[in-house]
Amino acid sequence: MKSPRMSLAVVALSVLPLAACGSGGGSGDDGPVTLTYRIWDEQQKVGYDKVMAGFQQANPDIKVKIEVMPYDDYWTKLTADAVAGTAPDVFWMQPGYFPAFATKGVLADLSSLGLDTSKYHPNVVASNTYEGKLYGVPKDWGTPGVLYNKDLFKKAGVTMPDKLTWAPDGSGTLVETAKKLTVDEAGKHPGEAGFDPDQVKVYGFASWNHSQTQWMNWIESNGGKLIDKPFGKYTFNDDASVQAVQFGVDLIAKQHVSPPATRTNPPTGKATDMFKAGQVAMFPANNALLPYVAPEVNFELGVAAMPEGPKGRAANINGLGEAVYAKSKHQAEAMKLAKFLAGEQAQKSMADQGYIFPALVGDQLAQGYVDYWKAKRIDVTPYLEESKGTTFNMPIVTGWTGFESKLNQILNEVYLGKITVKGGLDQAVAEGNATIK
Repeated sequence: MKSPRMSLAVVALSVLPLAACGSGGGSGDDGPVTLTYRIWDEQQKVGYDKVMAGFQQANPDIKVKIEVMPYDDYWTKLTADAVAGTAPDVFWMQPGYFPAFATKGVLADLSSLGLDTSKYHPNVVASNTYEGKLYGVPKDWGTPGVLYNKDLFKKAGVTMPDKLTWAPDGSGTLVETAKKLTVDEAGKHPGEAGFDPDQVKVYGFASWNHSQTQWMNWIESNGGKLIDKPFGKYTFNDDASVQAVQFGVDLIAKQHVSPPATRTNPPTGKATDMFKAGQVAMFPANNALLPYVAPEVNFELGVAAMPEGPKGRAANINGLGEAVYAKSKHQAEAMKLAKFLAGEQAQKSMADQGYIFPALVGDQLAQGYVDYWKAKRIDVTPYLEESKGTTFNMPIVTGWTGFESKLNQILNEVYLGKITVKGGLDQAVAEGNATIK
């Protein structure tokens, strides 16, 4: 699971006839049926090799070919295959892309599987539901927490607060802690005489234009709303949203505890690299990033819950679904695979191997994931606790995939201070709502 980086390729779905003819992977009439299962994570393929071994043992007449497609190419290829009628039998689906595929008839209705959706995290169910029907088996979920460099905390003589808090005026333990950790080349901290914001050696926090782990969380925890309802319209230019995004920008330009946007703005931003290099003490990141960060750092890694805003804590949930191609030649077999992937055996296996928090709720199922990272001296329970509180999905609206690139451009300008927060959010909401169909 990766943070969403949307491609304009999905716009091609607009020319796709509903329920286009075609098929996914298959085999000849003789011998076992072969299903194609497409994913984008090479690391998770190792885990799914074990999962599929279990599936094939229970279903010897069905073989599964796991096809890994790099994330940057995944959606372009899937869109092209859907238009051509040759999409894989089962494939990963992500909230941002779900509306485009669900509304064009690419995804099979999974109601016949008879899943008890109350057993899965409600956000993941919601992000795979369209017009009351389930079009993606809830697979897993990820949420942002605050990764922090324990070595830098120790060096600065700072203890991570029991609870990080923030308010639009800059009060709260987040800014207070970040200032203690921010130090310039002369050893000065923000607020001290002689502090030079242009010569910072270590930043206390990474505030940057990243929707899933940054400003969307500020908005929701300040009482703002990204959209009015699923498949609705954008609403994040209200006063609460403007205050929230302004807080994120102020961490850079006013509080001086975060790197300048010139170094962090997407698509070539270096916030992750700065954290790994020990130049940033606190870094909000989805737990899915752990397998990529943990092996590359030479300091002890800690995890804290996301900061609580005036309305409490609200954390983004990014949950994937297992989708079945509506025109697979092997619909019955694909449905069997989807149901297996929805079950405890498959999801527990992936959790025990340290890949995912399973979409199936329950501490017992998630414990394997917790234990895996505990063995690596990383306590991931703050992520788990967050998932039980106030959570929200990425915007589930048609047109999101084509709009996100423009949204990033606008927010880049906001974080650079080239346009006001209010002006930027007004522009973003107007342009975003114009793309909704």
